[in-house]
Amino acid sequence: MAGAITHDRPPTAEGRQGGPLIVTEDAELLDDLLRLCAAAGARPEVHHGIPERRDSWEAAPLVLVGDDAALRVRGASRRRGVVLVGRDQDDSGVWRRAVEIGADHVLMLPDGEQWLVDRIADVAEGIGRPALTVGVLGGRGGAGASTLACALALTSARQGRRTLLVDADPLGGGLDVLLGGEAAEGLRWPAFAASRGRVGGGALEESLPELHALRVLSWDRGDAVTIPPRAVRAVLAAARRRGGAVVVDLPRRIDEGVAEVLSQLDVGVLVVPGDLRAIAAAGRMASAAGMVLRDLRVAVRGPFAPGLDDREVARLLDLPLVGEVPEEPSPLDGGPPPGSVARGPLARFCTAFWERIPVEGGGV
Repeated sequence: MAGAITHDRPPTAEGRQGGPLIVTEDAELLDDLLRLCAAAGARPEVHHGIPERRDSWEAAPLVLVGDDAALRVRGASRRRGVVLVGRDQDDSGVWRRAVEIGADHVLMLPDGEQWLVDRIADVAEGIGRPALTVGVLGGRGGAGASTLACALALTSARQGRRTLLVDADPLGGGLDVLLGGEAAEGLRWPAFAASRGRVGGGALEESLPELHALRVLSWDRGDAVTIPPRAVRAVLAAARRRGGAVVVDLPRRIDEGVAEVLSQLDVGVLVVPGDLRAIAAAGRMASAAGMVLRDLRVAVRGPFAPGLDDREVARLLDLPLVGEVPEEPSPLDGGPPPGSVARGPLARFCTAFWERIPVEGGGV
């Protein structure tokens, strides 16, 4: 159980903030709080009462006061981010003690464990603006969605942003292959299949292969082709908390896992070749994705059938136009990864895209 009292949450800033301050003499409660801090990836500072150093109390991003220590901290300066932690669900006096010490929340273990892990992880990681998350999907097979997703991610990383490229298409051959890093060390999607609840953003980032100054979450060469929706939700939420940009290469189907991704996207880009069959297929894809994704735009690839250009394709699909995606040699044909040549036409296209859609997440 967790209850709120009328205080604002403590201010937080981007970047890692450090662990909470724990104040208690209850050995059993301390063991539980240390366990929860470990689960959240935080290293706490522990005291039996008000710390002698005043800044330890005032500067801690979160203060966890055991109910046994409430009387001992009554004289401490009032601050935000204090949680009174107890075990007795039937103790009505806990609310009075919380008011006396200026606590923001009252929390009872074990019921409130997940809530507390989330709050500890928040302050340990730092909570800034979430990453701008862009999904790229093909209007039909072979439209070039993976190529554009890689180019957008490489361009974002080259501009100095924290960038994560997510391969959400298990049958697409692997974005790590497209980037020339199939042998790079790091975890792939199947390693996260059992994830549920909260995944640490920093731990996720550090566990993934780093290719061309960005992190890549792709697939291994095993038989796994599905990830439970709850795991997709947890992993993508962790990626977004780190700020910067997240680029997702989506498959041409809408299942529960893909719907989880679509629900967390800020912008979707539908890549459509300039022919009538592709436009017809893209219309069905746009209709399905649009049931979840509110901001869907179209990027068009030539060559064009007679009577078509990029604006006409966008008009027929009734979608905002990103532009015409220029052609570049495929890296699978011996060329560099898509968008890696800073002055190349695809890189310039992607640079213009990011300029039109500023990344407010920061995350450099």
